[in-house]
Amino acid sequence: MRADTDDFHSLFINNIPLFDTRAPVEFSRGAFPGAVNLPLMNNLEREQVGTCYKEQGQHAAIELGHQLVNGEIKSARVRSWTDFAHQHPSGYLYCFRGGLRSQICQQWMKEAGCEYPRVIGGYKAMRRYLLEQLEKICANGKLLVLAGHTGSAKTDLLNAVPGTIDLEAIANHRGSAFGKHATEQPSQIDFENRLIIAMLKQVHMAPNKPLILEDESRLIGRCALPPVLRDAIGRSPLVRLNSDIESRTQHSWINYILRKSTEWQSELGDEAAGFEAFVGDLRDSLRRVQKRLGGDRYTELSQMLESAIEAHRLGDPSLHRDWIRRLLQDYYDPMYDWQWQRHQGRLVFQGHYEDVRTFLNNALK
Repeated sequence: MRADTDDFHSLFINNIPLFDTRAPVEFSRGAFPGAVNLPLMNNLEREQVGTCYKEQGQHAAIELGHQLVNGEIKSARVRSWTDFAHQHPSGYLYCFRGGLRSQICQQWMKEAGCEYPRVIGGYKAMRRYLLEQLEKICANGKLLVLAGHTGSAKTDLLNAVPGTIDLEAIANHRGSAFGKHATEQPSQIDFENRLIIAMLKQVHMAPNKPLILEDESRLIGRCALPPVLRDAIGRSPLVRLNSDIESRTQHSWINYILRKSTEWQSELGDEAAGFEAFVGDLRDSLRRVQKRLGGDRYTELSQMLESAIEAHRLGDPSLHRDWIRRLLQDYYDPMYDWQWQRHQGRLVFQGHYEDVRTFLNNALK
């Protein structure tokens, strides 16, 4: 049998298959990318055993656990574990602390003729390792931050350059008030785990090169950047991507109108329902910035949006460009320009798309 491991670095860098024996409610709060939830106990069983532990102690709780997970229930769960082991012979199992639950799973698998190793310290130790690695990466001063006005295609540029971290993709959100996707964002802990693992992999592949990421605010949708990373971004060198208003309007129109409407229709599987969900998304997004826009400006933009929606219903989405251009000029640009005054001392390069792309590629050589 392969030995149990506490080589967390190798587990994450090499995408080692993992199965998580925690209850579904624990798994949903936070897990590692690619890990599969094959619990020892379901949520109700876990709750009952936990109550018993508090009232009667560990021995009684273990006895109750064996009573609850017995017979065909036990056989079905062991089959799911051994099936995973046969499909992923290089993998590992884990529980929360690497203790009793994972040891029970190991023992029952062994009795079924399948020996399988576990992660020492479990989820808690792996999570702690990731947070420690984030601290180290942020302390080494090798971040390079891409900035630019809303709609300047920063994410597209990042995806065209190797060695970058796409924060918005990891958060499943485009970053602005209009950035919601049709699919849900990850939980905060899932977001952090995915982010740190992506950073860890990049540092492993290119240890002496800068990590390139976008200048994001504290929140990307509902996902918050870890404070240590936000602080590191705030003191790192900046590269600014410049783009004119018409290019930014066009880019935003493609992302927030054409792609988003298609995304909603694809997610709901119905063109009409998808369009209505898309419309509701746009209206909700504009309402989110109503206070900052002010009453008169919000009313005007809302009317422009409604006119664009009606034209879009009839097959012409082009009117959306009008309110997008106004929103960029009257809301996003003044806010960005005010914030930029505090950051421009960190500027190391600026230019248009191809110039910045060349600069970033050279920084990674």
